[in-house]
Amino acid sequence: MPRAVDLVAARLAAAGCRFAFGLPGGEVLAMLDALDRAGIAFRLARHETAAGFMAEGAWHATGAPGVLLATLGPGLANAVNAAANALQDQVPLLILSGCVEAAEAERYTHQVIDQTALMRPVCKASFRLTDGAVDLIADKAVRLALGDPQGPVHIDIPVGLATRDQPPPRRALLAPTAPAAPAPGPQLEAARAALARAERPVMLAGVGAVAHRAGPLAREVCARFGMPLLTTYKAKGLIDEADPLCLGGHGLSPKSDAIVRHLLDRADLVLTLGYDPVEMRAGWIDPWSPERCVALDHAPARHGVHGASVSFVGDVAAGLRALSDGVAPARPTWPCGAPAAARAALDAAFAPPAEWGPHAAFAAARAALPPETVATVDSGAHRILFSQMWRCPAPRRLLQSSGFCTMGAALPLAIGHAAAAPDVPVLAVMGDGGAEMVLGEFASLRDLGAPVIALVLADRSLALIALKQRASGHPDRGVSFGGTDWPALARAIGGEGTWVRSAAALTEAIGAARARRDRFTLLACEIDGAQYEGAF
Repeated sequence: MPRAVDLVAARLAAAGCRFAFGLPGGEVLAMLDALDRAGIAFRLARHETAAGFMAEGAWHATGAPGVLLATLGPGLANAVNAAANALQDQVPLLILSGCVEAAEAERYTHQVIDQTALMRPVCKASFRLTDGAVDLIADKAVRLALGDPQGPVHIDIPVGLATRDQPPPRRALLAPTAPAAPAPGPQLEAARAALARAERPVMLAGVGAVAHRAGPLAREVCARFGMPLLTTYKAKGLIDEADPLCLGGHGLSPKSDAIVRHLLDRADLVLTLGYDPVEMRAGWIDPWSPERCVALDHAPARHGVHGASVSFVGDVAAGLRALSDGVAPARPTWPCGAPAAARAALDAAFAPPAEWGPHAAFAAARAALPPETVATVDSGAHRILFSQMWRCPAPRRLLQSSGFCTMGAALPLAIGHAAAAPDVPVLAVMGDGGAEMVLGEFASLRDLGAPVIALVLADRSLALIALKQRASGHPDRGVSFGGTDWPALARAIGGEGTWVRSAAALTEAIGAARARRDRFTLLACEIDGAQYEGAF
């Protein structure tokens, strides 16, 4: 007879999970053992929030849901930030936690809180395992996490139930939902006609297009209609950003917005593809009149950011095929050449100046690393500039927290991806403020023994908040801090580190880092935070 934890672990393994991250406690030791028995390797983190981002990194690498293991009370409470991020950034994350039995909780209060009440607002669902229904609950959790929009699901595991024998798992559990295309009818025909007659069409793609693997068809449709593609930061690389029709990722940069919003103003058709505006700044509210928009959504819209003449909810790739099959442009599109002019303007807007600074660092890193490199980037001024400059040849090559925008994400994202795909080069880009939030995770990276390159922009400030203070007329307050000897820190933990103060030195340092295969390298780029002023 299988134990309750064995049924949970078996369902995760069946979903393709091979990695779990977290911090163990006495209440989850049986679950930890069951994961190992099921072939799911556990990686120790130094904080549960970081463990959640490691699990996300592994999901990007493998496609299987992420797994976070946390003990009761403070362990699970530490995971709330990771759960909230997974909810807004649409990450399928299974959060497993231990808990005391309900009867015991009525009298024993040490570390006891209502854990389902804690997690329910930041998860798609929060379950408590029940005797005799463990396999069904585990199956529900996996299905919910992977269903559109993807997101986190929490499972509380009572200590007494964890090792209790359960009936054999049911053979037929919940059936997977089949992808759905728009139903034939007047609305679809009207949308197809709008696509055919459009003279200035624009496609705007988001995380749903990546989740539904709509990239190859999007590229073909853009080419057929001469349609420029804009993406959110999460959808960068949906088509190769070297493609002339690809205008890159947008959402937080006023400089890029000024260029692409002008294009949207001129468009007579805006075709959104799995686009969720949770990634966008307030300047993207009402960016077009609804009658000019046709939306192919992966989930019903829960926002009021923009409108559309019609929204087809279902499989984004199937929806695009139903919309475009057999449709050709009635006349040449964009005869004025505005998309090419916009691409040239974006290139000029973010071209690196001659002097050393964040622009030069990002350009040098992109040139020194192979196209297949996966980059992770932390929140801050550097993230906005990096997301505009870093070109991605394919999806999931730039990982970040772009909906919740939490700090401290880049390093654990890199660790999780490196654990799951050790042959893929990984670059973690962070400011010194964000890096100091997760110093303990450099020890997690050391223990992994992966040759991740950590690029730390050292300006001794929370530069983005400092910019906002100055813009609002406030003096700098609470945004500056002392300097850390980053190379010494890296060596003390077990990696390598060096200061970098020029593009040539960075190129050389990246070459040396790539030659190391058994430890991480920290490249501390000393910059002036004032260089972000007007940079994006």
